[in-house]
Amino acid sequence: MAMIELAGKTFEIDEDGFLQNPDLWDEEVAKAFAPTEGVEAMSDDHWTVVNYIRNYYLEFGTAPMIRKLCKQTKMDLKRIYELFPSGPAKGACKIAGLPKPTGCV
Repeated sequence: MAMIELAGKTFEIDEDGFLQNPDLWDEEVAKAFAPTEGVEAMSDDHWTVVNYIRNYYLEFGTAPMIRKLCKQTKMDLKRIYELFPSGPAKGACKIAGLPKPTGCV
């Protein structure tokens, strides 16, 4: 596994750049990851998606399915892709500090 320094801390990441320990995540890490996924600044809508994904992951141990994400955040898929140009699975989950999703989001 590779290591990366974000927000003054060193983290272990996989080959796709996803954090390996979601418990080490905080908002500063999210802000540091954001530009790597085409997000220049985190808006309230970005935080709505990121916080929903994190809370879902903490409760269920997996990222939510895209339909559930759209329904619960009241954002359509087009809006999610506007917020996270690399997509909900890659961009949003990476910024949220989740391990790489498998078949979700």
